Amino acid sequence: MPEGDTIYRTARTLQKALAGKVVTAFETGFAKLASVNDDSPVAGRVVEKIEARGKWCLIFFSGDLILVTHMLMSGSWHLYRTGERWRLPHRSMRVVIRVHDFEAVLFNAQVAEFHTARSLERSSQVPKLGPDILSAEFTLAAGIAAMRERIRTHPDDEVGVALLNQRVMAGIGNVYKSEVAFAAGVDPFRKIASLSDREIEKMVEIAQRYMRANIADGSSRGESGEGIVTYTGARRTTRAMTQADRVWVYRRMGKECRRCGAIIRMQRQGTQARSTYWCPDCQR
Repeated sequence: MPEGDTIYRTARTLQKALAGKVVTAFETGFAKLASVNDDSPVAGRVVEKIEARGKWCLIFFSGDLILVTHMLMSGSWHLYRTGERWRLPHRSMRVVIRVHDFEAVLFNAQVAEFHTARSLERSSQVPKLGPDILSAEFTLAAGIAAMRERIRTHPDDEVGVALLNQRVMAGIGNVYKSEVAFAAGVDPFRKIASLSDREIEKMVEIAQRYMRANIADGSSRGESGEGIVTYTGARRTTRAMTQADRVWVYRRMGKECRRCGAIIRMQRQGTQARSTYWCPDCQR
């Protein structure tokens, strides 16, 4: 499930492989992207940079062209060396960007748009994002201020809904929503207006700490010396190294809480009915 940490690592890997290189070929299964490419070809442009903004990945090409993608639940970017066999079938391909030594392939994504700098600011969801927890500019003060502003304007929001709202803080997905509320000892179904200053501070601090821990650069320089491989570990919020013990509550409904032994519960939350996991004792 792509959350902010997944997109951050994706952008970092694509940046290492593609940035500064000339596009030699571009393919897409999206009609709108194909139409733009027909009129203003991507091939021949330079990949200037790749950025993550919350759950969005932005690829900037020379000549004021930006490819904006969102993975939703099942999309993913793959990186292959030239001629390497894809790990997913061609029918799942949505976008291919080739440079002389690599090709980046977007599979199964449902959102991919071309923008100019002006149209991105005018019509995209990206400018409406709250502060990005994984950006270099993010501060605890900015996250706390964003939460307090949401409390002022939407006091009846539930905690889990507010944590998942990308216009409050960008990057938190369904896993971190449950894990952050648990670690802070906050009932995810409480109204945000009931939060104390200390509870707000704890949730913002824990969200940043957990997500930063999961973007640790796992690159290693192999024989090629290029160091393209990035983080390959499973997402963790506990200190356990085994995969079965890597999270506190997410997808652990019916199992014992790792802290108190109570039974973990799950309930659908919000208009999208997203699953929320919590411990009824630790998060009273």
